[in-house]
Amino acid sequence: MPGSPKPFSDRRHAGRVLGQLLGRFAKRDDAIVLALPRGGVPVGFEVARELHAPLDVFLVRKLGVPGHEELAMGAVASGDVTIVSREIIRDLRISDDDLRSTTAREIEELRRRERLYRAGSPAPALTGRIVILVDDGLATGASMLAAVSAVRRMSPKRLVVAVPVAPVESRAELGDVADELIIAATPEPFFSVGAWYDDFSQITDDEVGRLLAGANGKTVA
Repeated sequence: MPGSPKPFSDRRHAGRVLGQLLGRFAKRDDAIVLALPRGGVPVGFEVARELHAPLDVFLVRKLGVPGHEELAMGAVASGDVTIVSREIIRDLRISDDDLRSTTAREIEELRRRERLYRAGSPAPALTGRIVILVDDGLATGASMLAAVSAVRRMSPKRLVVAVPVAPVESRAELGDVADELIIAATPEPFFSVGAWYDDFSQITDDEVGRLLAGANGKTVA
């Protein structure tokens, strides 16, 4: 629980732990690590370095409940994929207008980040590859479910979801849609993703760019 020693000092430490658990995918020509920005990128950087695999990003934006943005009512992902939780929308009486406006705003932010992070480069081809989707943890799982749905459309050979920390119930939900699910820690009670890191500082766009550059052979501290 929070206040006790935590499993991870920061996201890069979590990535090194996760990389060890993914060791059987090391040095494979057909493997690629896709990190969910922003928080998943430091984790993915260390996983990719451990596996000697290329690193790229896969863009997903949570659809936050108006006025309670930390609660996800769905997510949008690259490839024009939208997932919504009809149960949350019904229970919280979220209007169609609120859903449409939130979705439009997050799609615009997703496209902005794609332009920023890719700097004009095309998205990597995923057909026939082992795709390892990485984030810094799962809470509702909505963002990762959107990513999995989008990547499935690109016909990967194998789709692996790998995260440092998640609630135990994630194993059932994501285990049904991914070919393989790797979670380093499933603490109970769960609280939140950030509760299991000593340093869970916000990641900036500049840091994302620096890590992606480092994964492409430039120096990263």
